[in-house]
Amino acid sequence: MNQRLLVVDDDAQLRALLESYLGEQGFDVVSVADGGAMRRALDASRFDLVILDLMLPGDDGLSLCRELRAGSRIPILMLTARGDELDRIIGLEMGADDYLPKPFHPRELLARIRSILRRVHELGGERPARELRFAGWTLSIGMRHLVGADGVAVPLSTGEFRLLHALAENANRVMSRDRLMDVLSGREAGPFDRSVDVMISRLRRRLNDDAREPELIKTVRNEGYVLAAKVERNA
Repeated sequence: MNQRLLVVDDDAQLRALLESYLGEQGFDVVSVADGGAMRRALDASRFDLVILDLMLPGDDGLSLCRELRAGSRIPILMLTARGDELDRIIGLEMGADDYLPKPFHPRELLARIRSILRRVHELGGERPARELRFAGWTLSIGMRHLVGADGVAVPLSTGEFRLLHALAENANRVMSRDRLMDVLSGREAGPFDRSVDVMISRLRRRLNDDAREPELIKTVRNEGYVLAAKVERNA
């Protein structure tokens, strides 16, 4: 069965282009113009990924991203205007898995889509019983969430999970921003790309790790990040 994509963009010409191009690449594509139509489409069918434009009439892309992430782990690829760095950062904080500035080449969009879906598939192949335990937290590989010492589950986006999983598997070893960016989206970090930093900030909040003086996820100046904790692996 073909993977299904939902495109949410008010540009009718772009929607038609993406329907045609992505359809030729073997995807089933549904495109809609606004948040209301997006909700109806999601209620009516299952999708593997949402391509969500930032600038939309009515509910904007950031609001819709927050809404989607509150009730679902469906991957989200955000489309943004090229100069809107702040909006891209906010989009990642809201739970988007990746972003692509407009204008873009359809082949680059295709590469981003395939990268996200490949990573989601890889996550689904992990053994459900496997856990990584550190500092009173349990990272469930099968369920893709954190569980605190109080037994309360903390949901993670796909990007958050991938990043924390990589840090935990490499505990007490520094991971460079380029390596972490590859974990997130299969590409190197650009000189002004703050995606990894935004995700690290989100994970620190999830872990109640003080951003000013973090004890768990530490910044190693000019090198990257490290999870400073002993990790126990339970198969």
